[in-house]
Amino acid sequence: MNQPMNRSHLSSAPANDPDASVGSLLKQLARELPLLFTKELALAKAEARQSIDAAKAGVAAVSAGGAVMLAGLVILLLAAVYGLSNVVAPWLAALIIGIAAMVVGWAMVAVGKKQFDVDALKPDHTIHSLRKDKDALTGRAP
Repeated sequence: MNQPMNRSHLSSAPANDPDASVGSLLKQLARELPLLFTKELALAKAEARQSIDAAKAGVAAVSAGGAVMLAGLVILLLAAVYGLSNVVAPWLAALIIGIAAMVVGWAMVAVGKKQFDVDALKPDHTIHSLRKDKDALTGRAP
């Protein structure tokens, strides 16, 4: 006798009523949609933080590369001074070291510039997740 009463408490609408299941699904959607958007926003924030950290690393690499290039410029200027004062081996050694420092600095700046690429700053995970959510809401298979 208790079982029919328990079943009537679980479902207030008849089991054959299709509108009841659609209504409950819409209620569930209304409850879960804000949670979905909250999680998507949290994902976007996390990706933005990651992009900012990558940009900071890029700025540090470009700054370090610029400092090394500046040191190379100083050495090249010293090489020019040595070249004017002694037209022999000391200036040639300074010139070789200065050119090497400039090449290393250029390489560091080139690596740092890649951190500023537009594709590196794009929130890929959030975009993919939003596309999946859109497909799920429109009823398309992934």
